[in-house]
Formats: sequence, C-alpha cells, structure tokens
Amino acid sequence: MDKLKRVLSGQDTDDQSGLAEVIDATSLGWGTRVKGFVACFAIGCLFSVLGTCLFWIPKKGLMLFAVFYTLGNIASIGSTLFLMGPMKQLKRMFEPTRLIATIVMLLCLVLTLCSAFWWHNKGLTLIFCILQYFALAWYSISFIPFARDAVKKCVSVCLS
Repeated sequence: MDKLKRVLSGQDTDDQSGLAEVIDATSLGWGTRVKGFVACFAIGCLFSVLGTCLFWIPKKGLMLFAVFYTLGNIASIGSTLFLMGPMKQLKRMFEPTRLIATIVMLLCLVLTLCSAFWWHNKGLTLIFCILQYFALAWYSISFIPFARDAVKKCVSVCLS
C-alpha cells in the first residue's frame, strides 16, 4: 500500500534533491489527497448531470449544457491531480500511450464550447460531448494495466 501511495503521489524516485524535500514538506497527506480526489470527482459528476438537465431549457440550454458538461469533465480530470500531483499528471497525460486520447479529449472540450457558443448547433454539441466522454474513458482506462486490450477484445467480439 505504501508503494501505491508513493507512485500515485509522485514520490517514487529514490533521489531526494533539495527541491524534492521542499515539495515533500509542502505536499498534502494521503488522506487529504483522497478526500480532494473524491470531492473533485463528485463535483465533476454533479456538473455533468446538471449540464444534461439544463440542456432542455429553451434558448440558453445549449450553452449551459456545454459549459457544465465541459466543466464536469475538467473537474473529473482535475481530480486525479490530487492523487498524482500536477506535474506528474501533466507528464503522464502526454506520454505516447495517452497522447492521442489526451489531444482528442482537449480538442473535443474546445469544440463542444465552440459548437454551443458560436455555431449554435445542437447536433454538433452532442456529438462533441459524446466524443469527450469516450476520449475521457479511453484516457482513464489507460491507467489500468491491460484494460485497453480487454476493451479492444470485447469490442471485436461484439462486432464479429
């Protein structure tokens, strides 16, 4: 369990430079990190559900939906910052195995807002939200060993 805590908090290295000691002294405890993760993830889920409910409001519903749904996904991604720390999270987001999922997810976040605010197109907004969801799911399962392979096999079995 201690090894898992060290890996997720970014303290897996053995060398302790002066900067690492300062970061260790100012970092959050494990319990606080877990509480922050749960709170941020819950807020993200709440925003996503709230955005979905606001979609049906006349005139401003599309914009509210896009904003709250996007904020919900950003909060969900941000929740992992509590577990790993911001720099380690950013480094891991742009590793070769997650690069495409990260780019698609960030692009869909922006395109969702563009389609709601500038293009006023409900269909495109929904498509980009669905793509956001799948990109976030694909990105998230990349942290679970062999999960992507299992999903690929399940999809290939279902399609054949």
